[in-house]
Formats: sequence, C-alpha cells, structure tokens
Amino acid sequence: MPRINNPKPPKRAPKIDTRRGAKKKPCSFCQHGVGTVDYKDLAQLRKYISDRGKIRGRKVSGNCQQHQRDVTDAIKTARELALLPYTQRTVTERRGGRGNRDDRGPRGPRPDRDGSSASAESAVVEVLEDASVAVDTFETEFAEEASE
Repeated sequence: MPRINNPKPPKRAPKIDTRRGAKKKPCSFCQHGVGTVDYKDLAQLRKYISDRGKIRGRKVSGNCQQHQRDVTDAIKTARELALLPYTQRTVTERRGGRGNRDDRGPRGPRPDRDGSSASAESAVVEVLEDASVAVDTFETEFAEEASE
C-alpha cells in the first residue's frame, strides 16, 4: 500500500451563526401599513440619518428593501429642497499648530541679512528728522495762511 506524504488535516468544527436565534427587526412602515414615505415628514426621516448625516443601512434601520429605497429617495429629495442638511456640523477642538498672528503681538524690526542693524537704525533716524522738518515747515505755512 502506498504511503501518503500529506495526511489530511483534521476537520474543523462548524461555525456558529450568532444571528441564528435573533429575530430580524421588523419594518416600521410595513407594521403601521404606510404605503409611501413622504419627503416632507422630517421627523420620520431623521430617524434614518446618522449623527454625521449618512443614510442608515437596512440592517441598522430594519426596513424592508422597498421601504429602504423609498426612505433613501425621500431623504435625497428633502436634501435637494434644503429641508435636510447633507452633513451635520461637527465641532472639533484644534490644539497646537502655529496659532494666530495676533496672539504673538507686534513684530519688531527685522535684522538685515548681513547681520548689521546699524545701517537700518541710521536710516530710520534720517527719515524721522526729515519728517520733523516737514512738519515744522507745514505748521509755519499754515500759520501764515491763517493770519492772512
């Protein structure tokens, strides 16, 4: 008798179906005898939308196939007519990052690329002196015009 090089692995135990004993959630529309789903009934439609604005699936909502299609069409129609939002607003806290420029206060003068700030200071002093001369001449001319 020939020898088998690869013996068969032992049989696995059958998988246990966890939903086997659980009952399927009944369709609320079929239970109440509703024929059509109205897109204007927002309270009813909000039950089938998640907190982020997604349409809930059949397994979650428990609707039958036909009523789930009707609910989806009604929600999409209500969204187009701006009765329902496409997404819900979510508030997120943002931490860290670069922050606002206003939080840091005013910026000081930038140093020159060569590292010497003396030339910049002398330029500022010259501009201020020119401005003070201009103010003095303006005041004297304005006083002469007012006296005439």
